[in-house]
Amino acid sequence: MNITWIDWAIVAASILICFVPALFYAKRSSESTSEFFASGRSVPWWLAGLSMVATTFSSDTPNWVTEQVRKYGVAGNWQWWAFVLTGIATVFFFARLWRRSGVMTDLEFYEHRYSGKAASLVRGFRAVYLGFFFNCFIMGMVTLAACKIANILFGMPAWQTIVICGVLNVVFAAHSGLWGVLVIDMVQFFIKMTAVFAAAWFSLKEVGRRLVHDDSGWAGLKALVEKLSTQQVVTPAGAQPVMSTVNGAGQPFLDMLPNFTMSELALMIFILPIAISWWANWYPGAEPGGGSYIAQRMLASKSEKDSLGGTLFFNIAHYVLRPWPWIITALCSIIIYPDLASIKAAFPAADASLIGHDSAFPAMLKFLPVGFVGLMVGGLIAANSSTILTHLNWGSSYLVHDFYRRFIRTDATEGHYVNVGRVSTVVLYVFAAVLSLFMTSAQQAFEVLLSIGAGTGLIYIARWFWWRVSAWCEIVAMVMSLLTSLLVPLAMPHADFATRTIVQVGITTLAWLATAFVGPATDKATLISFYRKVKPAGPGWAAIRAEAGISEEEVSRENRLGAAFLGWVAGCAVIWSSLFAIGNFLYSSGDPSRLKNAWILTGVFAVSAYVLLKVTQQLWADSSAAEAREDAKAKQA
Repeated sequence: MNITWIDWAIVAASILICFVPALFYAKRSSESTSEFFASGRSVPWWLAGLSMVATTFSSDTPNWVTEQVRKYGVAGNWQWWAFVLTGIATVFFFARLWRRSGVMTDLEFYEHRYSGKAASLVRGFRAVYLGFFFNCFIMGMVTLAACKIANILFGMPAWQTIVICGVLNVVFAAHSGLWGVLVIDMVQFFIKMTAVFAAAWFSLKEVGRRLVHDDSGWAGLKALVEKLSTQQVVTPAGAQPVMSTVNGAGQPFLDMLPNFTMSELALMIFILPIAISWWANWYPGAEPGGGSYIAQRMLASKSEKDSLGGTLFFNIAHYVLRPWPWIITALCSIIIYPDLASIKAAFPAADASLIGHDSAFPAMLKFLPVGFVGLMVGGLIAANSSTILTHLNWGSSYLVHDFYRRFIRTDATEGHYVNVGRVSTVVLYVFAAVLSLFMTSAQQAFEVLLSIGAGTGLIYIARWFWWRVSAWCEIVAMVMSLLTSLLVPLAMPHADFATRTIVQVGITTLAWLATAFVGPATDKATLISFYRKVKPAGPGWAAIRAEAGISEEEVSRENRLGAAFLGWVAGCAVIWSSLFAIGNFLYSSGDPSRLKNAWILTGVFAVSAYVLLKVTQQLWADSSAAEAREDAKAKQA
């Protein structure tokens, strides 16, 4: 890629705008681990939401989306669109519960919800398992994407990319804590969104230039839709897409739903995610019941209202604002680079071992003009940094607060723990960087993460609604999910990924459910203490609620499960209807028949948005009233 001094100036300005404000938070973050890892529990909803969406907008995300579109068509995105169900459930059922718990990390929750050595064991084990191994694997995915992008754009070897990103990210993560991460995320979100819209627009201009000799973006969009309306993926599981005229035998590239006559494809990209994965699989950023850095933001929010509002904003921005620029760029790449050979031919200096379908996104960036190249490079640096910074701070919070402080050094000063947190950020990045050198593609890593967490998701929902869920249930679930991820592929070598996942979910879920009935129960005093503080709803707590001396009316008033369920349905409808309305409006430029669908979906969006607004206002008012009652009780005491 030809990058001029103007572009480098824009890159430098983008980095300065993002990172310099974070420097001013070092003193505040050094005051205590609460400030370093939880921003003093004073984050407003809009900042929490922006940080969540910026974190999930990593450098590997557009690469992964591009790979799905090229292999499976637009419908391939249902592998993550299905997690709308998880995200909105977190908004209405769990965000306020997390904030009420008052813990600093979601792992500290274990010793409030469970009792005995089993609770400590789960907390300590998950601190290392998630904070170190799992977290490094995720950062390795993001680092791999950065290496592929830099190799395509600048011909840089992987080690150079790792060193540059490492110095930038580790220094700021160690220096400014969560406050600095939040501020960096806020600025980076707008830079990244501007950059990906520019990538989509100039990709369309190149398509128009090649197909209809008209370099306007709108002409390119029309030509793109007309061209791909007659083409489809006929070997979706193959190493490269194969296009043919539509004859009902394959998956049309533009369709937003899978071709259900292709049972294997439909099972993998739609049926499994929408029926099972969203509640059964643990995946960072889309955890059933909330968790990881999403829980970190909820816990750092200054109130229940801010926790709910921030999580709702995150889900809308995550699923509605971001996908279509990536998808349009990916569709354009099918025209420009129909196979891997064409990518290799266009970038002969690139490392052949790094080129895959996820390389098509950075390959499309060669068509950006002067100025926009710098904006995109700055945006890609921002995308990498926002995710790595969050994972460094989140992982460090687990290692320091839930392992080192809890089990190794229990009586040190706050300054000591902050310094240990800073050292752990360096260690985490080094291991993640080494791990990235052994990965090959974003899809491979995505499947590994889903496989390791298969079957554990339901327990993270059930523990809020049923007192019989114990620490031993979580131990069994973790052990079984890990064992099945290793043994099921050996026992079923010819089965596809979706089938193996279903088997894993079944075995793991049955194992922990059996443990709930026959295993040791949580100490009753712990359950009563937890219930009095959090007040979860549901018949699963009836006996504990009675012993805690809390009325059903009070619990119903503070949770409003009926309103929460309505908000969940309305929230999912808002996101899916607006997402597909945007798609149909875009498609209508080359296929006018899509316009009717677009307006119908817009109507669905308007109705569901009205319901969502009313439910949210009611829950906000309830949260404010509950906090006022608690403040009054505290003053009386």
